[in-house]
Amino acid sequence: MPEEEDFPEWFRRRRFPFFGSWFFEDIDRIFREMEKMMEEEFKAFTSRIPKDYVRERKLPDGSTIREWGPFVYGYSIKIGPDGKPEIREFGNVKPTRYGPTVKEEREPLVDIVETDNEIHVVAELPGVEKEDIKLHGTEDTLTISVDTPQRKYYKEVKLPAKVNVKEAKTQYKNGVLEVKLPKIKEERKPKGEPIKIE
Repeated sequence: MPEEEDFPEWFRRRRFPFFGSWFFEDIDRIFREMEKMMEEEFKAFTSRIPKDYVRERKLPDGSTIREWGPFVYGYSIKIGPDGKPEIREFGNVKPTRYGPTVKEEREPLVDIVETDNEIHVVAELPGVEKEDIKLHGTEDTLTISVDTPQRKYYKEVKLPAKVNVKEAKTQYKNGVLEVKLPKIKEERKPKGEPIKIE
């Protein structure tokens, strides 16, 4: 449990009723401490931003301003086949217990649909040309990457079943990539040795 000395003086004094002049005397100090805390948090956050996300721009009056971004964070929720919600995050900002971190690549929003015969992967890649998309697949993963001066995307998708990558079919239109991967049909072979029934 924190000791009383761990809290700022104005916070320790808040426990007493709001009468007397202390509230009006200390309100400026409260705001100054809050501004200082916000400045420290902003400095810590900006120190973790990749260099490509910090730009300087000249205004018509000749002054220079700094711009940060773009920062993208989002998530989608859908109910999985087991009835439980599936949450998928996307963007380049990842929340951590030490504050948000910014990655150089943006994670695209990806949806996976499984049918009896195939896995259908849909990824949103706005602002990208078809030639800039690189796909790499294994039996159980699909990696989507884009590395251009304007856009950087990266996502490794864990597939819910083994697939035949050589027979994959793709389509890219209006910033949406679709990849259809046929499932590998596994024969069920019994383990061990056969036993003859007498």
